[in-house]
Amino acid sequence: MSGPHAKAALVRAGAQGAGAGAPTGGLVLAHGRGASAGDILALGVAVAPPGTALIAPEAAGHSWWPVSFLAPMAELQPWLDSALEAMDRAVGALTAEGLPPERIALAGFSQGACLALEYAARRGGPWRGVIALSGGLMGTADTGGAPEPGLYGHAPKRMEQAGRLDGVPVLLACHDRDPHIPAARVRETARVLSGLGAAVDMRLHAGAGHGTGPGDLEAARALLQR
Repeated sequence: MSGPHAKAALVRAGAQGAGAGAPTGGLVLAHGRGASAGDILALGVAVAPPGTALIAPEAAGHSWWPVSFLAPMAELQPWLDSALEAMDRAVGALTAEGLPPERIALAGFSQGACLALEYAARRGGPWRGVIALSGGLMGTADTGGAPEPGLYGHAPKRMEQAGRLDGVPVLLACHDRDPHIPAARVRETARVLSGLGAAVDMRLHAGAGHGTGPGDLEAARALLQR
């Protein structure tokens, strides 16, 4: 581990141990700006089926990066690479306990949703699924101009970092007038992930808001029970 989140704590909930009580699946959760691992674990408990091992890294200063997720990649570093390493460590803790990636899901809210999506796109599958509540893929095309929605399609260097997500179910849920997450970025994220082979369920709720919308938690439960 390196960078700002090198000492990120891994907080656990849900099923743990071996034998009859061993977890049947895992869920790695990333919290939003100003929140904590405990906050996002509460969401995990609400949607995960029984027998799921929950784990959440906690960002230094309760924020994964200090700028907008739409900032150029140069401005997101070194926080982003360090955040991805924290996710690696959380996933590694579950795989070390016998859970393969295809039995592990990724989830996050807001800044954490952006991190979960970026992690899935860069690392590739297989995953049990990806749940992104109020988030999208990160960065710009790094042209020095305004943020634009074509960060993968118009940035070959970024596309080289992407992995395949064939058959991985992805839930993208957001309000279409979210004050922090442009609807265009959510749609572009759906396009990119579909191009990587993911089975994307995009739910854009009408109106302003930054939080879960009607049916989002039920959709998350259904994804994890597949």
